[in-house]
Amino acid sequence: MGTGETTPQYPGRDLEAMTFALNYHRWIVREFATYLGDFVAEVGAGSGSVSQLLLERNPKSLHAFEPSNNLFPSLVKALSDDARAKAVNDFFSARDGPKFDTVIYINVLEHIEDDRAELATAFAALNPGGHLLVFVPALSWLYSRHDRDIGHFRRYSKPELAALVAETGFSVVKNRYFDIAGIIPWYVNFVLLRNSVGEKSVALYDHWVVPLMSRVESVVTPPLGKNVLLVGRKP
Repeated sequence: MGTGETTPQYPGRDLEAMTFALNYHRWIVREFATYLGDFVAEVGAGSGSVSQLLLERNPKSLHAFEPSNNLFPSLVKALSDDARAKAVNDFFSARDGPKFDTVIYINVLEHIEDDRAELATAFAALNPGGHLLVFVPALSWLYSRHDRDIGHFRRYSKPELAALVAETGFSVVKNRYFDIAGIIPWYVNFVLLRNSVGEKSVALYDHWVVPLMSRVESVVTPPLGKNVLLVGRKP
């Protein structure tokens, strides 16, 4: 993503496969649920699959920002029946817009080259006491051709993400690795074999592994994970 683009298109096919990851997305949203306020901004909403799960948490409004013109029609369709939701075909901006209680990035920040500037935008858009919710891919040694092909600039470590968020003015409320079971499959499939994501493999992992691991990780925080999940708070 880049603010200089006038007609951006999302290059990856991973979102199509990830529509089969309903349990995985519910797990992420459940981890963030305590910090969802009444007025929510979802940045990089894609085709709206996570947006619909956020609406199940009963916010008063959801502004879903998606700059990619190829994804936006699907987002509009996904949100068309809910009066609380507004789909915005643009990059997220704090200029002349509403203030939010929550700004959420799920698998988005890694697509943004200047992530520090993006978090500064989120800080400016939040009400005092509002929360920043971030979910990103983790561990630089898992970076693969697949990451590059779908527009990932980086993968994060837990300390790196915490430092970045703190530098932009947030206090870190929650910061943990997520989905330890996904490390080996990702490494083998994408780093060693250099495959691309497939609908069948996503669906199998979502059906068999995610329900078990979500229960395990609710009790035991993993020392590593395929992703990092962070909650920041604006003073």
